[in-house]
Amino acid sequence: MLSGMHEHDGPLTRLRRSHEHSVLDLLRKHGPLSRAELGTRSGLSRTTLYDIVAGLVGSGAVVTSTPHVEVRKRGRPVEKLSLNPAAGEAVGIDFARRAVHVAAVNFAHEVIGSASEPHTADLSWPERVDIAERLLGTLATVPFDDPPLPGDAAGDRPAAVHLDALSAIGVGVVGPITDPGSERAHAQGIDGLPDLLRKRFGVSVLIDNNTRLAALAEAVWGAAADSSDVLYLRLSHGVGGGLVVGGALHRGRYGLSGEFGHVVVDPVGRQCECGGTGCLETRAALDAVLNRYREAGGRAGDLAGFLAAAAAGEPPALQVLERVGHDVGSVLAAVCHAVGPGVIVVGGELAEAGPALLEPVERSLRQHLMPMARHHIDVRRATLGEAGSALGGIALVLHESPLLSHYPRPVSEENA
Repeated sequence: MLSGMHEHDGPLTRLRRSHEHSVLDLLRKHGPLSRAELGTRSGLSRTTLYDIVAGLVGSGAVVTSTPHVEVRKRGRPVEKLSLNPAAGEAVGIDFARRAVHVAAVNFAHEVIGSASEPHTADLSWPERVDIAERLLGTLATVPFDDPPLPGDAAGDRPAAVHLDALSAIGVGVVGPITDPGSERAHAQGIDGLPDLLRKRFGVSVLIDNNTRLAALAEAVWGAAADSSDVLYLRLSHGVGGGLVVGGALHRGRYGLSGEFGHVVVDPVGRQCECGGTGCLETRAALDAVLNRYREAGGRAGDLAGFLAAAAAGEPPALQVLERVGHDVGSVLAAVCHAVGPGVIVVGGELAEAGPALLEPVERSLRQHLMPMARHHIDVRRATLGEAGSALGGIALVLHESPLLSHYPRPVSEENA
């Protein structure tokens, strides 16, 4: 965005570029700011700041606006500066086991929208990419260059996703993400996914584990945005999670961090698809929960029915959630003893059971924690829903969050 603004790369040019990036970073982090607010936050002199802002406005990187008349106070309205939302977009796609979720943001870091669609577990990757492209198209309802309608308030109008304006795509997929050419990547069928996406959208692609990206999103925008040490657990068709330690997302060697679903809770239990026995995933993944529910005499045929039965106070459903909560809490306690988080976020479709699940989780967690730790951990339900991993993919692409300051680049096609 800024490279064309500089013909030479001398000391003064580098200093100016540093000032430009400082202003842009403040607008990314805080949203629209007045010149006075930018001056306070940046520490730049009035003359320098006004010169930098004039250049950014002239290049189209920054736009100006004034408050709507109904929200103005007396006196001359204060002009606000913000990143130009029409300058480009970034997209996140979550290829879950049985659904595709997408989200998009503009260059002002405003969420344009999100959408989801379920599918069968055996759907091919080209077909999943077709779904992602179609879902993004459903968000494209009003072109960015359409003039605002009279009386429109900020945020009232639907925005558009211009697929030809994308800068990059952040993608979440199930399971550990290692070398794209590895045996595991081939077994997952994802070794050709970066090329497939790059050819379809014509932009760079970053791929990482979808539960870790959901953890990133919850720590950036969601339930744990106020904490620097976060344990995220996702209870869905699989069980996984992510860790934010000391204000940084932890990926682990070979991308193997956050595989909480493969902590053993029953050494003589059922075999897990990982090859182990009695993993948490064999007891807390959605299919396992529904099987436990039917074994207890429950009659609901799917997750929606199970959640409705729990909400209605049906004994088999509540009994199963109590046992699942006990299993989950014991695993969370073990992880807490290792990493000491301040906040635990529980997400995924099963978290929609609300207190019927979270209360047993908390009881089990505090039962298994050391006494000194019991009152220092806050358990919260995830707030970003199905779009969490897709939003995490966007955060990965933008690479603006301090949570990513020490995070290695995942599977990448950066030079597309």
